[in-house]
Amino acid sequence: QVQLVESGGGLVQPGGSLRLSCTASGFTFTMYAMSWYRQAPGKEREMVATVTNTGGSTNYADSMKGRFTISRDNARNKLYLQMNSLKPEDTAVYYCNARSIVGARQYWGQGTQVTVSS
Repeated sequence: QVQLVESGGGLVQPGGSLRLSCTASGFTFTMYAMSWYRQAPGKEREMVATVTNTGGSTNYADSMKGRFTISRDNARNKLYLQMNSLKPEDTAVYYCNARSIVGARQYWGQGTQVTVSS
């Protein structure tokens, strides 16, 4: 049974930090590129950051560059997103995504809410 379970969301003040985690199970973690996406109310889901299956390369949406850091621990089947200098516009539900490096298979987590507000 495939599972992606996000954690670490919550309420934070502008300028604060949060670290999201995603725990994967039920598939071969090292055969999947991993990403964080987010969806704000009334908006489409957007890619936040991606890391290759080996962890050797990362990619970020322009608005997150320099503030967010994606990483993975292949020994523990975990994905992380360190978010610094948070802004109210970062408020969204954040989703963990796994995409196979062979074929089109992908999985989604259930999401974790991040709210940036004073």
